[in-house]
Amino acid sequence: MVEQLPSILDASADPPTLFDGTTRLYVTYTCPYAQRTWIARNFKGLQEKIKLVPIDLQNRPTWYQEKVYHENKVPALEHNNEVRGESLDLIQYIDENFEGPKLLPEDPIKQEFATELLIYSDTLNKVNLSKITSKGDTLDEVDAAYDKLEEALAKFDGPFFLGEFSLVDIVYAPFVVERFKPLFAEVKNYDVTKGRPKLTKWIEELNKIDAYTATKCDPIELLGGIKKRFGID
Repeated sequence: MVEQLPSILDASADPPTLFDGTTRLYVTYTCPYAQRTWIARNFKGLQEKIKLVPIDLQNRPTWYQEKVYHENKVPALEHNNEVRGESLDLIQYIDENFEGPKLLPEDPIKQEFATELLIYSDTLNKVNLSKITSKGDTLDEVDAAYDKLEEALAKFDGPFFLGEFSLVDIVYAPFVVERFKPLFAEVKNYDVTKGRPKLTKWIEELNKIDAYTATKCDPIELLGGIKKRFGID
């Protein structure tokens, strides 16, 4: 059953009845950081336990910063009368504190590798964004970054980084699949999957996971917004 997504709240919207025992996940539908937490929620089957509250970041309600999350960004999770933020922290918090399939294996070797890859995700994003917005054509750093992902995907049996679907896949999917892959193809005529069969298979398998595909935005709208924001021709 497809979830009926709630309407986006802008500056004119009244706040929900805060801290009434309802667990709320504050997101923006086009934000990749918020998308991470949304995927984790979906995969664990928490659609009824964690209510989505979409915020318009371009015209955000004043009550969001004043009464919900003083950082005034997404994602944020209202749970047990507290509000937490930061996507990497939140996906782990959701995995540890809610029912549903575990998103981090108990194998200590896989846990150690997961930690390494979660830390590397910010580096990958910075490299990609730097090169996609630059005027030069040198993509050596991008090549190295995607070679690292290809190598990482070969470490364990299975199409995902830890073999089975995990927090690591959730962290990388919104950026690599929906943003960087199509942007590099369009702007730099560069295919991040060329010569990388593991990465190709990873993307194919991700797109079979309903918890992820339910969070995907219209690609034309999404990429148009990114190009406008960063001045990409």
